[in-house]
Amino acid sequence: MTAPTLQTVMDLIDGRTDELVALTQDLIRFPTVNPPGEAYRPCAEYIGERLKKRGFTVEYVRGEGSPGDSDAYPRTNVIARWTGSEPGPCVHFNSHIDVVEVGAGWTVDPFGGEVKDGRVYGRGACDMKGGLAASIIAVEALIDSGLPLPGALEISGTVDEESGGYGGVAYLAERGWFSEPRVNHVIIPEPLNVDRVCIGHRGVWWAEIETKGRIAHGSMPFLGDSAIRHMGAVMQAFEDKLYPAMAGRHSDMPVVPEGARQSTMNINSIHGGQGEDFDGLPAPCVADSSRMIIDRRFLIEESLDDVKGEVKAILDGLAAQRHGFRYEMRDLFQVAPSMADRDGPVASTTAAAIETVLGRKAQFVCSPGTYDQKHIDRIGKLKDCIAYGPGVLDLAHQPDEWVGIEDMTNSAKVMARAAYDLLTRKRG
Repeated sequence: MTAPTLQTVMDLIDGRTDELVALTQDLIRFPTVNPPGEAYRPCAEYIGERLKKRGFTVEYVRGEGSPGDSDAYPRTNVIARWTGSEPGPCVHFNSHIDVVEVGAGWTVDPFGGEVKDGRVYGRGACDMKGGLAASIIAVEALIDSGLPLPGALEISGTVDEESGGYGGVAYLAERGWFSEPRVNHVIIPEPLNVDRVCIGHRGVWWAEIETKGRIAHGSMPFLGDSAIRHMGAVMQAFEDKLYPAMAGRHSDMPVVPEGARQSTMNINSIHGGQGEDFDGLPAPCVADSSRMIIDRRFLIEESLDDVKGEVKAILDGLAAQRHGFRYEMRDLFQVAPSMADRDGPVASTTAAAIETVLGRKAQFVCSPGTYDQKHIDRIGKLKDCIAYGPGVLDLAHQPDEWVGIEDMTNSAKVMARAAYDLLTRKRG
């Protein structure tokens, strides 16, 4: 018999296109909507049972005590490990199983897994159940090929990435699941296009700013102090000072799209005065509180302290100049930028596999938003981590979300080649 080669693996993946599609459909049909965290356990068990039959050791880890975890909505993660014929490194494929809410505007069943025109449709098809399915098929093809494989292969399906990852990758990383020597290389099959290697992401800081006022009768506003007007001054100061300053900062990080190569800030929400859930006529009152949520995305060249300090300086300046201006600022969420070495093992090996499979050079990019690499880097202290997977990033969280079947097949080939090269490369 002819000895198996990497072409054997590629042929196996080509022959399993229908299986890849069916697996993606099955995963989509679990409505793992976050929040609240529906169907996590059955989806995790589906993955675990499949891999257990392939000789994987399977463990389920509940993120007990993490945000949102309850007996009704347990944060159930699955981690499956296959051990090779001799000692060696571990290559880990990590995918999140949670998806965002469906939203309006769908023309297909969001959880039907419909196939048409070379695409699989459904919530999570692109972000990122197509990538999860491709990684499973890639690893199974490697094992089934008969190629000698040292080390270990792992696949995980983790939860809550869409809400910060605290019940999933963060919880596991805190307990050593994503640290050396247990794991050496991580590929996260996020949808960043099939010819791109994503080596990191910008930083994020979410905060709530509250301006204070004094309530009074709306017919005599001079007897009160409007918190909404104070918030208006905050917005004007941002327009005059902060936004121009951010527009002048550009990163050497290869962030896509181009507009995200500068510092940005989104005002997620703003509210003041009477609650928005009241249908009748409002009471005639001067607002004594106004609240704004900001979403500040920052560059690897910026420090978190400087980012916060810049906003605080604007608010302190208003307090010094504007009569009656008082405020509070509360941190909600923060993550430092992360970037792997493009010449490191996992990035360079995946880029080489892309060139071999697709016949064109890989593009190295960084994500405008964060994903679970932040926890593997910050908590697990594991730097050799990238995102690579099928799907078009712009389709994530959209109605009629889809993933291309050809892209899934090609990405499975890339993942299989990269994993093989990482397992068999000589370690310095």
